[in-house]
Amino acid sequence: MKLRSTLTALALVVAPGVAVVGTAGDAFAVSKIGHATATSMFRQSGITWSSSGGCSDRNNSTCTSFEQLNLATAQGAQTLKGSSGCALNITGGTETGHASGTYSHWNGYKLDYGKNTCVTGYIKNTFGYIGLRGDGAPQYRSGAGNIYADEGNHWDVLYYNCGGC
Repeated sequence: MKLRSTLTALALVVAPGVAVVGTAGDAFAVSKIGHATATSMFRQSGITWSSSGGCSDRNNSTCTSFEQLNLATAQGAQTLKGSSGCALNITGGTETGHASGTYSHWNGYKLDYGKNTCVTGYIKNTFGYIGLRGDGAPQYRSGAGNIYADEGNHWDVLYYNCGGC
């Protein structure tokens, strides 16, 4: 156990841009990125974003922020855009105001996408239906294991990984 603790500490020193998530028994590394890096990635892929407040403050629920977004989540958005060929508009990121939990918006695992016919058709025709979420939202699982929940006026997407990037 002492060796594991030493290796974990060494990994944190060697990779300062990486956060460790989970308990000591199931910890894994998650690379975090800032808002500017995420918007640059999205812009390069033709992904748009919007907020009801026209802002990017992580602590304001009417903003759309990408501060502390997981790199794999941003890459997952790029993969969805590239695979589907659909217009993709992000309406929710890491800002406050979403449900809490380990795999939450705040912790960088989720993005919300505005619905359009192309995105909805792609998700429903490409991913497997896995049943209703506790709140009644229909869910679909990609081959990579990511979960797409239809919340009525938008898609709430949980990225466990980058989705094949």
